Amino acid sequence: MEATTISENINLSKSHGVESRDIEEELQELVQRLPKERFGFGRDENSAVYFYQGFWCPFPLFKATISFQKHFETLDNDIFLTTPLKCGTTWMKALIFTIVNRHKFQPENNPLLTSLTPHQAMPYVEVQFYLKNQEPNLSHIPQPRLLHTHLPYSSLPPSIRECPTAKIVYICRNPMDMFISTWHFIENIRPANEEPFPLDEAFEKFCRGVHAYGPYSDHILGFWKAKQENSNKILFLKYEDVKADTFSHVKTLANFLGFPFSEEEEKKGVVEEIIKLCSFENLKELEVNKSGYQAFGLPNSAFFRKGEVGDSTNYLTPAMVERLEKSVLGKFDKSGLTFKISSKTNCE
Repeated sequence: MEATTISENINLSKSHGVESRDIEEELQELVQRLPKERFGFGRDENSAVYFYQGFWCPFPLFKATISFQKHFETLDNDIFLTTPLKCGTTWMKALIFTIVNRHKFQPENNPLLTSLTPHQAMPYVEVQFYLKNQEPNLSHIPQPRLLHTHLPYSSLPPSIRECPTAKIVYICRNPMDMFISTWHFIENIRPANEEPFPLDEAFEKFCRGVHAYGPYSDHILGFWKAKQENSNKILFLKYEDVKADTFSHVKTLANFLGFPFSEEEEKKGVVEEIIKLCSFENLKELEVNKSGYQAFGLPNSAFFRKGEVGDSTNYLTPAMVERLEKSVLGKFDKSGLTFKISSKTNCE
């Protein structure tokens, strides 16, 4: 790629003098020497991922990622949701926002019902703050700040990893369902004039770890190991477990965040109210989530497909499941981490 093209794409602000020029030069050097592949529709830079710090970073977010890493300062009471793609992120954002803010408004007046999407309630830091501003002013965000990122643990800004009191909620999902959900998401947002992203091609790259914020197994293991070292800082959740027993996991989540439910609240059914309000079925049917667009140009409706466990059995052959078990799940051996995987598929 020509350096002039890189410069035009990253479009860094010149207001920071030498430091800004240094970062621009750093980015130009990086994208010229890092491994590059395509994941998704299209053939331009927007579909490119670069292997950076051990993970595949989407090119459109490269500048924002580096700015986030360099400049973000964590507050003691920050709450972060950290996730791979398509692992219950939208659902978990709604739950965290509602748990933390439940004393500010009655359930029927929760802004998630009328004017606020989960992605506005818990902003994606790189996209909503650092994409257009190298050093955004985040002082206007109400505390505790509820923030989200897809970055692997080792690539989080140092201030997040080093702050002893900031909380990290991590949720992941069995790789079969995560892969199929990601593929559907890419196809759902594909412009009509773009060629489809073939399932076989996407599968081949996913098994090699080539996808946004992949390899998937490395992403999971990074947070799993960090949680073993500091369980007070990281709450590690699996989508399947939360779906199977939402009540107990919502209580665990509230306790971890420092907003536990009182006995009176439990007697009044507040936990059940929150679960119902934030359920996939309810969120999907709200007008605020059926219309409009996110700050990064994607339709709100694209974030709601099925929310089911085991949907991958309708798309993956037994041979594909076997390969994923070896290429992804095999890396969890001796870690103590397991996933509930259905061996039955409806696809031959």
